[in-house]
Amino acid sequence: MSNSELQARRLNATPRGVGVMCDFYAVKAENATLWDHQGREYTDFSAGIAVLNTGHRHPKVMSAVKQQLDCFTHTAFQVIPYENYISLAERLNERVPVTGPAKTTFFSTGAEAVENAVKIARAATGRPGIIAFTGAFHGRTHMTMTLTGKVVPYKTGFGPFASSVFHARYPNALHGHSVAAALESLEAIFKCDISPQQVAAIIFEPIQGEGGFNVAPPEFVSALRTLCDQHGILLIADEIQSGFARTGKLFASEYYDVKPDLITMAKSLAGGMPLSAVSGRAEVMDAPQPGGLGGTYAGSPPAIAAAHAVLDVIDEEQLCQRANQLGAKLSETLQGAGCRSLAEVRGRGSMIAAEFNDAAGKPSADIARAIQQQALAQGLILLTCGVHGNVIRFLYPLTIPDAQFNSALQLLSGILAQH
Repeated sequence: MSNSELQARRLNATPRGVGVMCDFYAVKAENATLWDHQGREYTDFSAGIAVLNTGHRHPKVMSAVKQQLDCFTHTAFQVIPYENYISLAERLNERVPVTGPAKTTFFSTGAEAVENAVKIARAATGRPGIIAFTGAFHGRTHMTMTLTGKVVPYKTGFGPFASSVFHARYPNALHGHSVAAALESLEAIFKCDISPQQVAAIIFEPIQGEGGFNVAPPEFVSALRTLCDQHGILLIADEIQSGFARTGKLFASEYYDVKPDLITMAKSLAGGMPLSAVSGRAEVMDAPQPGGLGGTYAGSPPAIAAAHAVLDVIDEEQLCQRANQLGAKLSETLQGAGCRSLAEVRGRGSMIAAEFNDAAGKPSADIARAIQQQALAQGLILLTCGVHGNVIRFLYPLTIPDAQFNSALQLLSGILAQH
């Protein structure tokens, strides 16, 4: 079956609302390499949108899943519990950067984690309001789409949206949005839209994902913590894309002196298996009544087993340190490629992005797209992002072999030099 034949079948069988970047189809993958139906080989710098920090089919992850499959595949934890779920919660409780004892509950997707973090916050505070930020991406369900701070394509045609959700400005120095302006926008919401005494939580990404890998300045996060403490508001850190060694620490929140009350996680938690989680301060997590949290597939046994293996691999292969090493090399390559259109390189660890402007200094999605397409034509898979679509994000597996990584950087440098 050729890629073109599969493409025709896809267009006939699936709706156009499921946007697909590539016109080839995967048949095999290993670590940072993927092969299509024509036998062509690709270096994967997308990692399933930040899902594969430990690479495609890591042997430890595969072994853990196979071992679980030999025992049972599903019971529904709310009906018949299993020890692996509990022990994974215990492992995360020991490592999440929250104050005091923590508790964790599991779901299937990142959007589910965010939805449930909102439920927990509302139950704990008895308040309805939620504040998110411009440029944020929190998911595609009704509530998470409402929280998302980017209209096209995520919100187009899907309103009306959930009530009691408000958006403040996220700091972005390159685009002239200072920390002071961001904080002023929060105060404006309190004056014009909802009183702080009616706000349950402020949700933010320590590093925005789809928004363009914008790093939250330390003074901004400290100010959020102070504001939340002043008004009895909970602070939720969405670490769905930034978690599990991507930034050089297990969680990006570890870079800050203050701590959130709740943390959402998914993507690389389970090495390609569908698993998400909410962790947080124990007294906050205990707010919902029994039966208020859960889901039929929440904490699926094979995914739980995979997550245990992922945590082992991160520690044993020192992936936090490797994220810093690879990210430093990538940043050096990006900045030294002689790219006239490069406006900024930013990020932490291996959560690195490059933003591109045209000759007039305006954001250029065309340039980012051209670089992406040139790379793809030469076997390197890249993803774009950002409110203006002019950012390329780099999400290679942290387990990528050095020779393959260096070869990809050499290819990338040659392409950038043309722009």
